[in-house]
Amino acid sequence: MPKRLAYDRVLFYTTLGLVTFGLIMVFSASALMAAERYQSPYGFVARQAVGVLLGMGALLWLMRFDYRKLRDPVVVLVLLSLTTCLLGLVFFLDRSHNTHRWIRLGPLSLQPSELAKPTLILFLASYLETRLRDLNEWKTLVPVLVVLATMCVLVVGEPDLGTTVALVLIAAAMLFAAGLQWRWFGYGVLASLPVLYMLVFHVAYRRERILAFLHPWQHARDAAFQIVQSLIALGSGGWTGVGLMNSRQKLFFLPEAHTDFIFAVVGEEFGWIGCTLVVLGFLVFLWRGLRIARRAPDGFARLLAIGVTAMIVMQALINFSVVTSLVPNKGIPLPFISYGGSSLVFSLAAVGILLSVSQHAE
Repeated sequence: MPKRLAYDRVLFYTTLGLVTFGLIMVFSASALMAAERYQSPYGFVARQAVGVLLGMGALLWLMRFDYRKLRDPVVVLVLLSLTTCLLGLVFFLDRSHNTHRWIRLGPLSLQPSELAKPTLILFLASYLETRLRDLNEWKTLVPVLVVLATMCVLVVGEPDLGTTVALVLIAAAMLFAAGLQWRWFGYGVLASLPVLYMLVFHVAYRRERILAFLHPWQHARDAAFQIVQSLIALGSGGWTGVGLMNSRQKLFFLPEAHTDFIFAVVGEEFGWIGCTLVVLGFLVFLWRGLRIARRAPDGFARLLAIGVTAMIVMQALINFSVVTSLVPNKGIPLPFISYGGSSLVFSLAAVGILLSVSQHAE
């Protein structure tokens, strides 16, 4: 009898649980702001619900789609070209929040940098699969560096250094899984140091963030206001939290409470226990993602699984670290939970590909 294909149910229901919890937290964190901006407390959560429907639709379709068809060079090149064009298009559109990150069509918006992440994963998986024996040669690495550098230059120009870092980390994880030698990572770190120095210490607001990170309480009323309010929210939650909808810091004290700093609201309303459960959810995602990669039937599937798992877990780790002031402030949303349609839809679509791989796992 032919083998019956079955997806990874633990991964599916873990993702579904995080998304459902995210809807609840978006409403809790944004209701007052939505009432002021849209004259309805459901303004933000309604938009998030649309993202959930689109994302879950993409997930359910892609998990039933044969991932091996994504290996087709035509598919890869079309997606790579489309992503590059969209990343360039944003610079010709109106600025929003002093950045060129969104393409807006009426009530709809698209953030091309979120599409860049799964596109990079698909390109690297298809390209590296057939070049594993020659991976540690310049002729193999140059195309990787060209594609990665092009994406990073366009994204950092928006400006969005946080997503740029995420793209580099995703590529590093996939190259490591493919067998790239440590010396190449050393070369990469050395080459990136002067670039990081220029991007951080020669840009005023980023330099202020570094100083605020080093001495947050000395800058509590200006550059470190957001992180100080985040720490106050986490500390106020204690072990069990103050209860759903009862956060005080979200009452116009904590900026971006429903987006990048939603984990601080989780800590205040559900306490240490709530934060731990969220972290455990992403640890389960990491476990199942690595398990799928280890059991993948071919190199393309293994690299796809590594890339998607790294994309989700690394973003979550960066977000946790920012909210708890372990690293300087970066605009990285918490996957599945933070408000943001583009991030949610593309993350769920990527999970759909991961679930498709799981159905063919040995």
